[in-house]
Amino acid sequence: MIDLNLVRVFVTIFETGSVSGAAERLHVTQPSVSYALSRLRTLLNDPLFKRSRDGMQPTFLATQLYAKFRYSLSEIERAIAQTSHFEPRVSSRGFRLALSDLGEVFFLPYILQALQKEAPNSELEVLQLDIDKLGDWLKTGKIDAAICNRSELPIEANYDLIFEERYVCLVSTHHPRIGDTLTMEQYLSEHHVVVSAGTGHHAVEDRLREAGLERRVRLRVPHFSVLPEVVSGSDLLVTLPERVARMFASRSATRVLELPFPIPSIEVGLQWNDHDSDILAQRWFCGLLKTTLKDL
Repeated sequence: MIDLNLVRVFVTIFETGSVSGAAERLHVTQPSVSYALSRLRTLLNDPLFKRSRDGMQPTFLATQLYAKFRYSLSEIERAIAQTSHFEPRVSSRGFRLALSDLGEVFFLPYILQALQKEAPNSELEVLQLDIDKLGDWLKTGKIDAAICNRSELPIEANYDLIFEERYVCLVSTHHPRIGDTLTMEQYLSEHHVVVSAGTGHHAVEDRLREAGLERRVRLRVPHFSVLPEVVSGSDLLVTLPERVARMFASRSATRVLELPFPIPSIEVGLQWNDHDSDILAQRWFCGLLKTTLKDL
């Protein structure tokens, strides 16, 4: 009879493509994963995985076994989960959440307050949101959930809407040329700060490009968190989601103006893939996030 833990290690290496990735996902050491893989190789008389530039490549036998092992493991773990119960108040489980730096600034204080109240012994690790890697992170279990725009929804991810958001413009309170309203001519003639498209906020650029227009970009930054200081001390404009813009305006010498052109609102939501090994804790965490953030 094969050890169920060996099956779990095999499936995780197959999905993550590396021993280190499997160890991280399973919360064990790399030597433990390597030892389990060695036992499997002996038991099945096959190398199962071969190292390459792209990670651990499965052999033909491993590819055949994966679908059967994945299905069997999922059924077993779901059956166990149905008889289990997650107690957040006594759990010391660690949760992983992907957020943009905008999400860290706006969401994180509320999330931490909720965790402190409901699961005081838990641990939260925040990963910097990487749109290009998000699908793999959700699929392989590197993260429990992500909060970002629906437009970036990976194909095989669950999704729950948190709220709809719209874009506005943030300018210095003392801007020398802009008053209480912003015209299209001013928007295009003034210089702008643009945040990296890797954060998922590129709808404004897309809309201007569709109209054959281009704004004058003076500064490109990777993070939103520097914007209050940059904008308040310059004549630069920045376009960003309204909730965060108003938060920045309340804390710095900046003000919020309506955009002089229409742009569709965006949906900000929670994305996740079920992790069979700890599905109750993960679902509790996702529920906490939705409840905490839905009324912001």
